[in-house]
Amino acid sequence: QVQLVESGGGLVQAGGSLRLSCAASGLGFNTYSMGWFRQAPEKEREFVSRITRAGARTTYADSVKGRFTISRDNAKNTVYLQMNSLKPEDTAVYYCAAGNSGPYYYSEEQYNYWGQGTQVTVST
Repeated sequence: QVQLVESGGGLVQAGGSLRLSCAASGLGFNTYSMGWFRQAPEKEREFVSRITRAGARTTYADSVKGRFTISRDNAKNTVYLQMNSLKPEDTAVYYCAAGNSGPYYYSEEQYNYWGQGTQVTVST
């Protein structure tokens, strides 16, 4: 049974930092690209970042570029999202996902497995 479990969310003031983790089990972790998505209240879920299987390539949404860093530790079956200089508009539930490499990494349909999400709230 595949499980993706996110942690590290919470309440932080604008300008602060959080580090999200996503621990995977039940799948060949190093055979999957990993992505982070987020969903703000009353908005569609949106792509945040992705990292390829060996970590050689990373991609970011324009809204987080330069502030967020994705990384992975294949020995620990874990993917991370370091979030710095947080803004109130970063407030959302953050989801990690496992999927195939490909040009449509920004699309939810590219991903086979999803975590339950972790809430990030950024106050002014």
